[in-house]
Amino acid sequence: MREEPPIGPALCLLVRTMALRYPLCVPVFFLIFRLGVGMAERTGASVIYVFEDCSLDTARRELRRSADLVAVEPQVFDILRYLITQRERVVSKEDLIDAVWGGRFISESTFSSRLSAVRHAIGDRGEAQRLIRTIPRRGFRFVGNVREVHDDSSALAAARATTKPALALPEKPSIAVLPFTNMSGDPEQEYFADGMVEEIITELSRFGELLVIARNSTFQYKGKAVDVRQVGRDLGARYVMEGSVRRGADRIRIAVQLIDALTGGHMWAERYDRELHDIFAIQDEVVRRIVAILVTHLSKAEAERTIRKPPGAWEAYDFCIRAAALAPSYQSSLKREDLYEIRRLANQALLIDPDYARAHAILSFTYLSAWVTGIDSDYLNPQALDRASNGVAGGAARSSFASGACSVGGSANSEGRA
Repeated sequence: MREEPPIGPALCLLVRTMALRYPLCVPVFFLIFRLGVGMAERTGASVIYVFEDCSLDTARRELRRSADLVAVEPQVFDILRYLITQRERVVSKEDLIDAVWGGRFISESTFSSRLSAVRHAIGDRGEAQRLIRTIPRRGFRFVGNVREVHDDSSALAAARATTKPALALPEKPSIAVLPFTNMSGDPEQEYFADGMVEEIITELSRFGELLVIARNSTFQYKGKAVDVRQVGRDLGARYVMEGSVRRGADRIRIAVQLIDALTGGHMWAERYDRELHDIFAIQDEVVRRIVAILVTHLSKAEAERTIRKPPGAWEAYDFCIRAAALAPSYQSSLKREDLYEIRRLANQALLIDPDYARAHAILSFTYLSAWVTGIDSDYLNPQALDRASNGVAGGAARSSFASGACSVGGSANSEGRA
């Protein structure tokens, strides 16, 4: 069901046509447009959209999170409603401007601030984009799971009762180790499966860079079929580990898998088959192997996530996308103009968001290329080394490589001149 009234698009087209012919009457035409759409909304069926811990009441024009009313500006409400009602397709920027502003001209900063306000209102971090996803050069799409509830108090109360407030993800990587499933069919073997989980939690807790969810929190899911994405939201965990234990005769099989709780995608899985001699020695050996591999995968995933981390403003992301698109052209031609254009675009991104790790990495790539090809000596500029170091501090692995290369190049040239 779609809440958007059918009169809206027709009015929008009529108002835009009349505004082109009579530009001095644009304010009057826009008022007619808003009144027409408002009338259609009041006469149309009321729908409440429920997603995660939020509910959007189109009749009362209210947004709630965990039953608490969230104050939003009218344009912010309209953007969210339009994205939800059009969630089956990618919505362009022009579509949003037509629907919310009636086709009027607005500045980039105004559009960006309203879209950021929408994300903030529903708790959608730009880093994860789990609800509103930016599609480069195409637009935006609401990708959250939405349920439509008619304006009925009992139905709304039931819908809200099934939603829990999502815990904010901490800055450091967080992991929840769920209870392992006992596949042996023997309840007496539960102690071994539970002991494996407790040992893994204990070993992971030794790493200060990880936030490990406590055993008492994860064991509430024991014996239940759960959605790992919901577990991540409930516990504030970015990663979830689950597994199973199967024991028969004199052999034991342990299967584990690491899952990204934001997307539900599998990151790593392994199976361990052992002969039963000393059960505690086997437990210690398998736990050590699991933890060592697990920490390696988490470190790699966090480094990649830092590089992919979206910037604070979508304009900076657009500059980086354009710079990355030019890289293959430069690598095949080695033209000075292509390299300088990539550098210019990376600098533009950093002017908008100085902490954008991916932009620092791209900029460092240009200095590294200049050193390798001898196009210029800008890599000797102290400011270039400072920016490369900023990329390292931000966690960008590619920038770290480029920073080291620039430093080596600078030292070699200094020694040559000496």
